[in-house]
Amino acid sequence: MKQAQVCIVGGGSVGLTLALGLAKAGISVVVLDAAPKQTPPTDEYGMRVSALSIASQTLLEQLNVWPHIVALRASAYTHMDVRDADSFGKIAFNSEQLELDHLGHIVENDIICYALIKELEQQPNATLMFDTCYQQIHQSESDVFVTLKSGEPIIAKLLVAADGANSAIRKQFNMALSFKDYDHHALVATVKTQEPHANTARQVFLPSGPLAFLPLSDANTHSIVWSTNPTHCEELLAMDDNQFNKAIMAAIDGQCGLCEVQSVRAAFPLKMRYAQQWVAGKVVLIGDAAHTIHPLAGLGMNLGLKDAAYLIELLTSDNKEFASTRTLRDYERTRKLDAQKHIAMMYSLKELFAGANPIKKLIRGVGLSMVDNLGPIKHLFAKEAIGK
Repeated sequence: MKQAQVCIVGGGSVGLTLALGLAKAGISVVVLDAAPKQTPPTDEYGMRVSALSIASQTLLEQLNVWPHIVALRASAYTHMDVRDADSFGKIAFNSEQLELDHLGHIVENDIICYALIKELEQQPNATLMFDTCYQQIHQSESDVFVTLKSGEPIIAKLLVAADGANSAIRKQFNMALSFKDYDHHALVATVKTQEPHANTARQVFLPSGPLAFLPLSDANTHSIVWSTNPTHCEELLAMDDNQFNKAIMAAIDGQCGLCEVQSVRAAFPLKMRYAQQWVAGKVVLIGDAAHTIHPLAGLGMNLGLKDAAYLIELLTSDNKEFASTRTLRDYERTRKLDAQKHIAMMYSLKELFAGANPIKKLIRGVGLSMVDNLGPIKHLFAKEAIGK
């Protein structure tokens, strides 16, 4: 029988970050994940990347993970360029205007996980169990009982569900979910361009949805995320490389010259999910298990890491009963409000930039131009974009 103060189901970036923060504070933690342990990165870029905010970088620095990430592969971006393809609207800003060294980093998700695991393996309070499935979860007023498929039991004072957007734990404990299909699929790929990216994160809003070109460590290589309607996504996936190269160069309006896709293309459906209940007794939701959001502003990973940071803060300062109801309700209330704000903001942006309605086009053009030309408003917009 294993005993720990916290059992975390889900060994992705958010669950591992929570585990590391707790372990470093002297709290015993077990992490369960049905998937194999993340392997060391290869020379080939991973398909899934995140735009880590400065706040996320700070958290990972505090946990001594950031040096591992930088040593592996991370790309700082210093400029952002956001355009509406269907109007005259544009906003651009850079780190120098904000008196910063950079605006954020583009990092492959696999690298974040690998770096977290390497640091967790040095923690005596942490037990990592990959390739491990559970078969039952029960709880009493004070404990959570997890039975593995091997029959081995784990007893913890708190169970954290970091098991992703389709969380089985959320379903088991009947935590109500608000759900909306964005009617978008996100196509991801790695693309090499004729012109260097100059450490610029680019996004263009097309009538069918936003296309992001995110700078990677190689000066001419980008990770792209093209959010578009399912029919158009299928068309893009069916194209040969030559056709696809022409399509993405036209979509980005030739900003980086000729494009050459370097990887396979993959796509996944985009859905908004928001758990109306984040706490059920001693079971807590975190990250994608609690909320998913449109990737048009790159906020998903950062929101999950903010969940982890706040839960670490509360659990390590809980001087009375560990993981008390009051503490868990504080976490739920605070993080739900932040998630609500960003979900509403992303849905509004997605709707505003969708389609070719002439009134929408005018609002987009005027709005972006006003933000770009009014210093104080632009400064606030930039601060929000980088998570400051």
